Amino acid sequence: MVIDRSEYIEQLFAKRWNGKVKIVTGIRRSGKSFLLSTLFKNRLIEDGAGKEDFVELALDRKSDVKYRNPNLLYDYIIERTQNLEKKFYVFIDEIQLSYKVKNEDVDESLVPEEDRDMLYTTFYDILNDLMMRPNIDLYVTGSNSKMLSKDIVTNFRDRGSEIKVYPLSFAEYLSVAGLEKADALEEYMMYGGMPLAVLEPDEKEKRKYLQGLFSNVYIKDIVERYKLKDDSMLGALADALSSSVGSLTNPNKLANTAGSLMGKQPSYNTVKNYLDYMEDAFLFQSAKRWDVKGRKYFDTIQKYYAMDLGLRNARLNFRQQERSHLMENMIYNDLIRRGYSVDVGIVELTRVIEGKRRMSQYEIDFVVNVGNDKVYIQSALNVDTHEKKVQETFSLRNTGDFFRKIVVLDGNSKLWSDDDGVMYVGVIPFLLKDIVAEIIR
Repeated sequence: MVIDRSEYIEQLFAKRWNGKVKIVTGIRRSGKSFLLSTLFKNRLIEDGAGKEDFVELALDRKSDVKYRNPNLLYDYIIERTQNLEKKFYVFIDEIQLSYKVKNEDVDESLVPEEDRDMLYTTFYDILNDLMMRPNIDLYVTGSNSKMLSKDIVTNFRDRGSEIKVYPLSFAEYLSVAGLEKADALEEYMMYGGMPLAVLEPDEKEKRKYLQGLFSNVYIKDIVERYKLKDDSMLGALADALSSSVGSLTNPNKLANTAGSLMGKQPSYNTVKNYLDYMEDAFLFQSAKRWDVKGRKYFDTIQKYYAMDLGLRNARLNFRQQERSHLMENMIYNDLIRRGYSVDVGIVELTRVIEGKRRMSQYEIDFVVNVGNDKVYIQSALNVDTHEKKVQETFSLRNTGDFFRKIVVLDGNSKLWSDDDGVMYVGVIPFLLKDIVAEIIR
């Protein structure tokens, strides 16, 4: 079964021949290689490209191992594309497996210590050369323990176009699930959208695959990449983050949680570094807190969300299924996947409580930034009673501005508004349509 990922295909198609290297990034096993070598290639062929117009290498394939040498890789591509009157699409999969090669023509003694890295030829050098050639359109994928894909984007800066691939969205999942929407939502919240997990029909194998993926691929990648002594601290922090998705936290709090799991207290800097490692590997995403009225960020406390709910649940052995937190995580992922900049909103109010004036903070789950416009979003399982509705919309009604406000509810209810202009919509239609874009047109 082939999963349609037309959103990414069209992004790639629109970036053809833009003079930049197209860098397909994202969490490992999210389908980057298949997207490029099969789905996108087929799209180009439908548009008129011939099979002879492609130069394809996969550096994790035995037949292509020798091309991990950047000089040999360069020579091979130049040879295959020497007809300057013909245009070629060059696909290089797992580019980070390319190693650096020392340039023997330079006298090392004449090179300052701080510039010794320049003695080596790396894949960055050869790609920067290849992308300048007018008959080559260049595409790469890459993410593993030697070079997580975020680093690739940083090295190319404005000379690279990033296409970030996420696990399957709910809409993509629904297209292959063969289930009614409500049943599909339950499965999606439990097992997430990693393509091979979605396509695995046996539930036990699905769980086994996700648990192995987290421990045997992602954790090991990070340990190897950063030369960590062991994975115990990293694993404890992964557990702590998985347990606290959608909750306000900071490195100190996570250090305490991880310390209680391990029996020893890690330092603040260690925890901060490990959090960065997991975020760089696309396991988790962080959201900063934004003071809605003061229009400033809070520096110390933020929220973390799992990139994929199935991986998060597998890490916790499919326990801790707090629906409100899972739904909030799912909404955040969908907003980020659609390209929105998203913060956690804080509304500070002075209220008289028991005869005393007190400053209190009230949370808005998401502040979605759309240019100069904003949309406030609150995730709530329901607003079945007047008291519940007042509770869930209190922060929205006290922002002191007129930006649009949405409460996303569990279920499949269509978009509607109350007398105060607050909108309500079920999570299923919210995930299937870009409601934010729809209401700010």
